[in-house]
Amino acid sequence: MSLSLPQHYREILKGLGEDPEREGLLDTPKRAAKAMQYLCHGYSQSVDEIVNGALFASDSDEMVIVADIELYSLCEHHLLPFIGKAHVAYIPTGKVLGLSKIARIVDMFARRLQIQENLTREIADAVQSVTQAAGVAVVIEAKHMCMMMRGVEKQNSTMHTSVMLGAFRDSSTTRQEFLQLIGRSK
Repeated sequence: MSLSLPQHYREILKGLGEDPEREGLLDTPKRAAKAMQYLCHGYSQSVDEIVNGALFASDSDEMVIVADIELYSLCEHHLLPFIGKAHVAYIPTGKVLGLSKIARIVDMFARRLQIQENLTREIADAVQSVTQAAGVAVVIEAKHMCMMMRGVEKQNSTMHTSVMLGAFRDSSTTRQEFLQLIGRSK
């Protein structure tokens, strides 16, 4: 018989030398299991479900940017949080995506066990797949608790990742405009 998620947390507490029967820890296994399920709810979502048909005809062929989308994820190596923001841009080719859908795509992939490099790529690929844009750009900057709370303990370090597809990869001018607009270039 396999253990339930709360029972696993109970065993972890015991493994740490704690007494899961002490007052402060009585409901901790249940709360920790519920929190982990919430923090990883991106596994139960799909891009199609998130977008839900919110693609709209548009003559616009100018860059669309949604900047400073806060994100919270868990490092797949240590199960510790990384927290930051994503900047997502695309160049429409006849259709635009509902504004909130970009933030929801970011959240869906962030709410899975991740490494930032893959998260950046997954967001870019999803936006490209949905919009068929002429180009997609994603920049993520985040602070990683696995680097701040343990290991090298560098509290002021920030990791930056980017993925440039289509026009953002092919045209340095387009890429530069995006980076300038999100304040990452002079």
